[in-house]
Amino acid sequence: MIRVENLYKSFDGKTVLSDVSADFYSGKVNQIIGQSGSGKTVLMKSIIGLFQVDSGSILYDGRNLTDMKMRDIKLLRREVGMLFQGSALFDSLTVLQNVMFPLEMFSTMTKKEMEERAKFCLSRVNIQPVTYNLMPSEISGGMQKRVAIARAITLNPRYLFCDEPNSGLDPVTSLVIDKLIEEITEEYDITTIVNTHDMNSIMETGAHIILIEKGVKAWDGSKDDIFTSDNVSLNNFVFASDLFKLVKDSVNCKR
Repeated sequence: MIRVENLYKSFDGKTVLSDVSADFYSGKVNQIIGQSGSGKTVLMKSIIGLFQVDSGSILYDGRNLTDMKMRDIKLLRREVGMLFQGSALFDSLTVLQNVMFPLEMFSTMTKKEMEERAKFCLSRVNIQPVTYNLMPSEISGGMQKRVAIARAITLNPRYLFCDEPNSGLDPVTSLVIDKLIEEITEEYDITTIVNTHDMNSIMETGAHIILIEKGVKAWDGSKDDIFTSDNVSLNNFVFASDLFKLVKDSVNCKR
């Protein structure tokens, strides 16, 4: 579990996050949603430690990131997996070598052990052995995303951060990636935080959702709570399109 308490963050005197407090639960897909410029990306990067907050606490199972020395931060980061928006695979490494990379950096495994672990993670995300020696440019965007997930979990992380995991993917592939992240989160009891504005993802896998608006937490709840909430900020964001307004009306009629 990750807990943030009373976070403030500003850039050049402009407040971007103001008194944000939220819990992110283990074994669940926790989503941060909000319009572009709302502060959701700054919140995620602050939680990871890429930005130093002005004040407040960031607790990883009770361990306060904001009070840690660099040595302790480095140890904590070994417990963190990261899925970047563009997958961020190394062009010069094969699929297998990409997944082995964190093990080479942070583990004391033998080369054989690293290969076995990397192959296990690749099989877990349904990447077949025929792909292991291919370069990232030789596989599809959806496969690249699955390889990136395999790399993110290779060190058995307790915490997984996903930045717009469906960016650039078609709707069908996006659903596959969503379900894969959800399965891995539940299977390994990971605290997963996903930064997204993809409405299909929110409706499919949003076990716990935080809405950020103009730097403050405007709402939190689950995907099921969305349809019964009278929160104006939430409704303006989620049901902005006519299609999702019809979905809401349909769901509420069945209740």
